[in-house]
Amino acid sequence: MAVSSSNGTGLERVELAGTSREIGLQHGRLLAGKIRSQIEVYGNMFLHTSKLDWKAVREVAKEYAGPIERLTPDLYAEMQGIADGAGLELMDIVALNCRSEIALGHFSDGCTSLGWKTQKEGVILAQNWDWTEPVKRNLVLMSIARPGYPKIFMITEAGIVGKIGFNSASVGTCLNAIRAKPTDASKLPIHIALRICLDSRSSSAAIAKLEALGGIASSAHILLADVDDGPRSLELSPRGNVYISPDARGIVCHSNHFIENRHVVEPPWLSGSAARLERIRALTADLADEGTPLTAALLRDRVFADTFNAPQAICCQEDPETPEVMRSSTAFNIITRFVRGEEPSAELVYGRPGSGEEGPVLKMPW
Repeated sequence: MAVSSSNGTGLERVELAGTSREIGLQHGRLLAGKIRSQIEVYGNMFLHTSKLDWKAVREVAKEYAGPIERLTPDLYAEMQGIADGAGLELMDIVALNCRSEIALGHFSDGCTSLGWKTQKEGVILAQNWDWTEPVKRNLVLMSIARPGYPKIFMITEAGIVGKIGFNSASVGTCLNAIRAKPTDASKLPIHIALRICLDSRSSSAAIAKLEALGGIASSAHILLADVDDGPRSLELSPRGNVYISPDARGIVCHSNHFIENRHVVEPPWLSGSAARLERIRALTADLADEGTPLTAALLRDRVFADTFNAPQAICCQEDPETPEVMRSSTAFNIITRFVRGEEPSAELVYGRPGSGEEGPVLKMPW
C-alpha cells in the first residue's frame, strides 16, 4: 500500500511498493499535483533554453521512449503507471525522465559531490544538489520496495524514477550535471541510469549493467559507492566512459566538468566548477590531516556550507545576473554513510546548509 506523509518541512515523503506498474500508479496518484507543476516548470525552461514548447518536447521524448522500453521494460511500465496514475500522457513522463537529454546540455544545474572511504567511519557519499527554486518545491523523499530488488530510499523530482540516494544493499548515488555534446537517443537517459544503480546490489554490478545496456544518452557524472569497494567516480558519455578511483586518502570529489573523460566535446559553461572542485579537495584534505571524526554535522559545517567564490560556491547562491528561470541555489544536502554490518543511513538538509534558513536534519530511512 502506498503511503504519503509530511515531515514538517514541505518535503513530502512517499512510500511505494509492488510491481513496476503498481509502483508507478501509486507514484502518479500521490504526486499528481507536483508532477503537473514540474511539467510547467520544465516547459518554461525548455522555451527559454531550447525554444521548444511542451508539445515539441513530447515529440523529442518519443525518440527516447523506444530504447527505454526495449532496454528497461520494467521502468517503462513504471513510467506508464505514473502517467496513468496522474492522468497524463506517457510522453509527459518520458520527457521528465529525459529532461537533461532533451535540453541538449542547456540546463545549468550545478552540484558538488564527495565520496570518502575512511579508515574508521565507513564509506561516506555526500553532495549539495543545486537547481532552481521552482524545481525544489517539487522534490520528494521516496522509498521503493519491489520484489527481487533492494529497497530504495532517495530524494527525487516528482515524476522521475531515479535520482540521488541509496538502497538496503548499501549502494548509493550522487549526480553532477555535465554540459557536453553529443547526445544519443538510442541509449538510456541519465535518470534511468541512476535508477539502475539504485536497483543494484553492488557498485560493480551497477557498472556492469550500465555497460551491458550500452551506456547513457548524454554526458553526466554519477558518484557511485557501496560498503565494500567505497566510492567510484563515473564520468559517463555516449562515446565512452572513464572511471576515477579515490586518491591515497580514500577521497574522490567532483563538480560540473569532466576531469578525465575526453570522449566528448565539452565547452566551458559553469565558470565556478573548477573553483568548487579545487575548494572541496582542499577542505577534505584539511579534515583528513586533522583526523577529526567525520560526522555528518562536521561535513555540513566544514565542507557543504562553504561559500568561497560565491555565488558559485559549494553552497550555491542565486546569481542575479542569470535569467530568473535558470537561477540555481543549493536545494538540499545529503550525507550517506555505509558501515559494514550496519544498516545504511543518511542525513538530509532541505535548503542551503549553514544559511540559517535551511530545514531540520531529516533521517533516511525514516
